[in-house]
Amino acid sequence: MNGDLGLWSVLIAVVGGAIRVSTPFLFVSLGETITERSGRINLGLEGTLVFGAMSAYATAVLTGSPWAGVAVAGLAGGAFGLLHGFVCRLPRVNDVAVGIALMLFGTGLAFFFGKAFIQPSAPPLPAIPFGFWSDVPQIQAALRVNVLFLAGAALSVFLWWAFRNTKAGLIVRVVGDSADAARAMGYDVDRVRLYATAAGGVLAGIGGAYLSLYYPGSWNEGISSGQGLMAVALVIFARWNPLACFAAALLFGGAGALGPALQSVGVTQGYYLYYAAPYVLTLALLIATSSPDRALTGAPGELSLSK
Repeated sequence: MNGDLGLWSVLIAVVGGAIRVSTPFLFVSLGETITERSGRINLGLEGTLVFGAMSAYATAVLTGSPWAGVAVAGLAGGAFGLLHGFVCRLPRVNDVAVGIALMLFGTGLAFFFGKAFIQPSAPPLPAIPFGFWSDVPQIQAALRVNVLFLAGAALSVFLWWAFRNTKAGLIVRVVGDSADAARAMGYDVDRVRLYATAAGGVLAGIGGAYLSLYYPGSWNEGISSGQGLMAVALVIFARWNPLACFAAALLFGGAGALGPALQSVGVTQGYYLYYAAPYVLTLALLIATSSPDRALTGAPGELSLSK
């Protein structure tokens, strides 16, 4: 069948891989968008992602329910977000430094508690077989879509609408653009940022649950491969737009799926170089979006990297 499809099998594999690989990028980037729209940056989402993956897997092993694992991962991510938000409320505290500290803390905590769950097998999250109409195995595999990917796609549309049309969304935008204006309007800036950071942590934790309970579908200490940090670059590339985050997550996911796709069709020389595609893309985007002469388009005015 691979021979019959030829290069189409590579394209099909990349499309399917983009859907599978993009989901953690999508949830973490949407969470970071909420946080950064409030004027705060959270580099600790890498640690939140890893701890969410561990807590989801451990919960699924102990309870037999992958959805219980997702719920616990979201709660754990929210707790990390609240901790980050609370510490950042203290005077003379730097958001970036706190984020790096919590990234190391969350990763170390996950490795410590997760050692007992490397071997046990957890029940996976369900997927919807949208390729049921085809007899081609590659198409069936590519169109087997996890429920969390669909939830993330719907959430990106909702957040895009909410930032423009709801009171809560407008409050977050005002706080992120001008803290002084928000205070003049009677809003508690620290509280809004605390809630926004907690919401971002919840989504990052859910993204971690996807990693351990669906793709790759296991728990190990190298499960994240820096996806939490790459998602921060994705948010900048997407210009803090949830819909653009969805498109950018698919782009990152396609880049991550390129190496396995080439390997699946028999490319044995140099294919491993394509595994570095997401990291090269991250570096390229950071260089392309950095300029000492102008502010980033769409960046919240209170965000430290926009000043």
